[in-house]
Amino acid sequence: MSKHSKKHETAFGIDIGGSGIKGAPVDLHDGEFADDRLRIPTPQPATPDAVAKTVAEIVDSFDLGKHVPIGVTFPAVMLHGVAQSAANVDESWIGTDAEKLFSKATDRTVVAVNDADAAGYAEVLYGAAKDVKGVVLVVTLGTGIGSALVVDGRLVPNTELGHLEIDGHDAESRAAESARDRDGLDWEQWAQRLQRYFSVVENLFWPDLIVVGGGVSKHDEDFLPLLDLRTKIVPAKLRNAAGIVGAAALAAEADD
Repeated sequence: MSKHSKKHETAFGIDIGGSGIKGAPVDLHDGEFADDRLRIPTPQPATPDAVAKTVAEIVDSFDLGKHVPIGVTFPAVMLHGVAQSAANVDESWIGTDAEKLFSKATDRTVVAVNDADAAGYAEVLYGAAKDVKGVVLVVTLGTGIGSALVVDGRLVPNTELGHLEIDGHDAESRAAESARDRDGLDWEQWAQRLQRYFSVVENLFWPDLIVVGGGVSKHDEDFLPLLDLRTKIVPAKLRNAAGIVGAAALAAEADD
């Protein structure tokens, strides 16, 4: 498993979210930002053309060499660069070739990946799952549940495990952090739902490690100790940087 790109020292990552689009160059050796991050509010409506303009604006704000790989995360199932769904962005994204769109807007080659996949990959390369062999599952708990499955350092894209049907419900509708807020659950009550969710997931995949990301991961002491799983479960380390770092690393890898 390569720790960082053979060809590149630096790559550029862009993380597209429902409220903000953030970008920074990443030092691929240690997974740290090589310059300050730039954030621009996500245009409303977040149509493909409007988002592509913002992505180009972020890229142009940095003095990047022409051959620096660029990776972009997107909140959708991404099949070979084409968006198959649209979460928190305009419906017109469905069927859009995001890689082609961003490559044209920036006049560079751009790799587009699912946002949870990028964040999970960053945790494997540089974060809580670094040097873990075998099967690593990274799960982000937020508005929904995002997942990334990495096997011996290779990403299995678009797992979408937040949408498993468990006890007749779409899993994320019961166990996401937004469900904790919506239903006014305390940590113990929410942990019972997480227990059910993670038990199903560990029985499907038998992972060597589960990493929990999303904003709530900084409160890991309030809920992770309440879970009783076979699998070791730990909080993510990269927090908000994970998407940018993972996108940059995946872009460099594609270019290798």
